[in-house]
Amino acid sequence: MEIYCTRPSCPNPVNQFADLDNAATLKTVQQKYCVSCGMPLILAGRYLPERLLGRGGFGSAFLSGDRYTPTMRKCVVKQFQPSGDLTHDQMQIAQDLFEREAQVLEELGTKHPQIPDLFAFFPLIVPSLNPGGPQEEFFYLVQEFIDGEDLEHELERRGRFSQNEVMEVLVSMLKVLAFVHDNNTIHRDIKPSNIMRHRNGTLYLLDFGAVKQVTQQSGKASGKSTGIYSMGFAPPEQMSGGTVYPSTDLYALAVTCIMLLTGKSSNELYDGYNNVWKWEPHAQVYPSLAAVFNRMLQSTPNQRYASAQAVIAALKQAVGGQRSSPAQQSGAAPTSSAGAAPTSTSIQPAQPSSGGAGQAPVQRSPQPPAKSTPAKSTPAATPTLFANVSLPEFLGGAAFTGFEGGLLAIALVSFLGTTVISGGAWLVLMGVLVLLQVRRVIERVDLVILAAVTLGVVLFFASNGLSLINVVIAAAMAGLIMVAIATFFRLLYQLLARIL
Repeated sequence: MEIYCTRPSCPNPVNQFADLDNAATLKTVQQKYCVSCGMPLILAGRYLPERLLGRGGFGSAFLSGDRYTPTMRKCVVKQFQPSGDLTHDQMQIAQDLFEREAQVLEELGTKHPQIPDLFAFFPLIVPSLNPGGPQEEFFYLVQEFIDGEDLEHELERRGRFSQNEVMEVLVSMLKVLAFVHDNNTIHRDIKPSNIMRHRNGTLYLLDFGAVKQVTQQSGKASGKSTGIYSMGFAPPEQMSGGTVYPSTDLYALAVTCIMLLTGKSSNELYDGYNNVWKWEPHAQVYPSLAAVFNRMLQSTPNQRYASAQAVIAALKQAVGGQRSSPAQQSGAAPTSSAGAAPTSTSIQPAQPSSGGAGQAPVQRSPQPPAKSTPAKSTPAATPTLFANVSLPEFLGGAAFTGFEGGLLAIALVSFLGTTVISGGAWLVLMGVLVLLQVRRVIERVDLVILAAVTLGVVLFFASNGLSLINVVIAAAMAGLIMVAIATFFRLLYQLLARIL
């Protein structure tokens, strides 16, 4: 078994222990130590780091296994070890915020299905790597592992999102934020990299500590706030160190959504010279939805929506209202819906508002929240049949299905002949293949691996005397035919959707 050392300065963090491949030894061994630096490897006596997930200003995150669970349940171990030359006060602020993240996860994670659960929080004091040096202290937070991809990487991989896909993200995150805000907490760092899509499609809100933003302020005084924000997403009151409100998160969520819509960074969408957001020429959305985004992007808190629930209500009105024609991709002036704020979103340096209607500063220490079980998020607008599938992914899936179908046909005919039974078996297998792709049980690299394995099996057992070239050509032709059929039906569906 391979265990990864969590000491940041370890010269060779990868350790191999053959004896841990034995299940009995794995469950009973007291401890293992890094062969390079002597760091204890089994954290809190149970968590075995397997690989590094990422490293930042706050420390590192590791994919780990819990040996006290029957299946070695996967989890994420976050280590607090800030980089940079911090003052004592800055280090204390960063540590407090790391502990705050653990507290929030413990309080909220078990009560909402789209916030990761907290499993453990503990310190670890170890001897210095340098002989005679002071002891080193690390803090660890263990949380639920979300097996998926964050929206920042998804945007890079597949390109900008459709209007319906962004509506799904918007409504899903608004429901999470409504729960978070109702429990007297402000996230303060909404952005695509902090929204994770699980393989089953569920969206999760991550990173309730934002400690890495604090540690990057190593040369500056903390002022009257901790200075936690991500450039390009934070509104003026947050960047100026003022009081934050629920609408602070709504501003950042709107920036996140227009980035997903346009495929452009916030720097490209914000005109600093004129202090306005200019995102609409790069997107195609209904004017009523644009008006909702523009109100969320207002410069002062009391000009935005006061709560996530207020945005959800506005979205319902927008969806039920004007759906005539999307805003043009270039040169179209945004259209404000009734009751919406002007679409001009000037950003002027401003002091925090004393409070808009129904909006008060959120206290830092949350009261014990009432038990709630939010409903599963659903988009405000019904997505189209192909809304969550990019064109390359759609065509790749069709090509795989046709190629695999051709190989299965060769195998079935070889064993059963051209009979009703072989035809029925082929239809059942094709249905299973399509279902597995729709549910994303198999995707991307899985498709290539499965096609290669099937090709090898068919050539070895059921080629019926056909050569490799003939089998590949036959399967490839089936793939091309399936791509043509799927493309035709996609175009037909989109045409009917526009007409109806």
